[in-house]
Amino acid sequence: QVQLVESGGGLVQPGESLRLSCAASTSISRFYSMGWYRQAPGKQRELVALTVSSGGGTNYADSVKGRFTISRDNAKNMVYLQMSSLKPEDSAVYFCYAVLRGNPYWGQGTQVTVSS
Repeated sequence: QVQLVESGGGLVQPGESLRLSCAASTSISRFYSMGWYRQAPGKQRELVALTVSSGGGTNYADSVKGRFTISRDNAKNMVYLQMSSLKPEDSAVYFCYAVLRGNPYWGQGTQVTVSS
C-alpha cells in the first residue's frame, strides 16, 4: 500500500513563498508520475504540476507557470512544490499525487491560505 503524506502548508501573505513536501512510503523511482493538485472550496480539483519519470517531462498549470517549481529527491523519496509570489487565488488544499502501475494514489492534503 502506497502512502503519501504532505506537509508544509500554512497561512502566508500575498507575494510570499512556501514549500510543500510530500513523503512517499516507497521508492518514488517506481512511480510513473508524481505531482501536485489543488482544490479550492466550491471548485474542482485541478492539476498544479506533474512530473513524469523516464524523461517524460514536467507540466504546470498556466496559472502557476513561472511561480511554482516541482522537484523530487529520489534518495529521500520526497517530492516538493516550491511556491513563490503567492496570490490569494492560490489558496486551496494541495494534494500530492502519484501513479504506480496504473493506479492513482493521493495524500490527505495540506491547506495553503494566502491572505493579508
